[in-house]
Amino acid sequence: MAFKGSSESSSSELNFIGKGTVINGEIATESSLRIDGTVKGKIICKNTLTVGETGRVEGEIQANNAIIGGKIEGKVNVSQKLVLESKSSLIGELKASKLIIDEGAVFQGTSDMGAGTKNEAFDKKQPLKHNATK
Repeated sequence: MAFKGSSESSSSELNFIGKGTVINGEIATESSLRIDGTVKGKIICKNTLTVGETGRVEGEIQANNAIIGGKIEGKVNVSQKLVLESKSSLIGELKASKLIIDEGAVFQGTSDMGAGTKNEAFDKKQPLKHNATK
């Protein structure tokens, strides 16, 4: 596990939660975090969050980027890119600017890709346009 000796932030630091470890509560980190154990609660990661194949999160995630290989149940809010790898499972709500879902990944819930991905065809103020042949 990487520990900070000063108040300066370094994006090259990496924190680990190993397989077999269970944490209940809130985790907040400026650096990257890899979870191979279980976290029940809230995670705030201002860099990249990686949940390995053996990792499990029940609760709320806020991260800059996230790579999910394990199981997530709850709310996921990623400001940049979210990757759901082939053996991952996400059940709940997700919000991300960019979303990549690998073949074999499971996603059940609601998604919001934010205002940056607005599509006029799905604007609630305008009816859906389509060409019907008669």
